[in-house]
Amino acid sequence: MGNWHLQRGGGYRRWLVVNPNIVNALGQPVGYQLVPAGNVVPFAHADSSFLRRAAFTTRHLWVTPFAPDERFPAGEYPNQHPGGAGLPEWTKGDRPIENTDIVLWYTLGSHHIPRPEDWPVMPVERAGFALRPFGFFDANPSLDVAPPSGHEPGGGI
Repeated sequence: MGNWHLQRGGGYRRWLVVNPNIVNALGQPVGYQLVPAGNVVPFAHADSSFLRRAAFTTRHLWVTPFAPDERFPAGEYPNQHPGGAGLPEWTKGDRPIENTDIVLWYTLGSHHIPRPEDWPVMPVERAGFALRPFGFFDANPSLDVAPPSGHEPGGGI
């Protein structure tokens, strides 16, 4: 929890979420960096039933202020509504996200051009992301790891 906001920088290859009210030892705001890897949007037509009900898939990242009743990106009952519920509806209000608790909604997708090796079973297709601390620590946290048991200073284990 904290006062977070989203910063865009370095193109759209990554997003940085920072808390401007807390700074590290270098005077920089603490935050997290979301780094996408191997991601695409759907090839579905804009008028398709799928995109009407799962419109959240048209963008890689959505940001909303935290609301306990906003739990599902396609809305509560995506198979029972004509479309537009969930993230598209919640973001229409353009609610402020600065200095409030926020939710990052990251959408993963993949497409591929089939190869002979993919038939009859495709072996693997990767999609993912990394969520990394960015200025969150004053130094490398692994430098504060206790030595292994039985370790003698200046000697072996």
